[in-house]
Amino acid sequence: MLGWALTFLIIAIIAALLGFGGIAGAATGIAKIIFFVFIVLMLISLLANALRGKRPKL
Repeated sequence: MLGWALTFLIIAIIAALLGFGGIAGAATGIAKIIFFVFIVLMLISLLANALRGKRPKL
């Protein structure tokens, strides 16, 4: 999921450099949403593992 956020961020940067403002804004918005969803899911996963008493696998 973090990879998708980075992909949309790169698309937004390239679109902004080429002058496509609408596409850059949309890709930036999508990247932000996916990034925050990733953060929330990561925190939920860490909390669930902490409550179970198991150490996360690295």
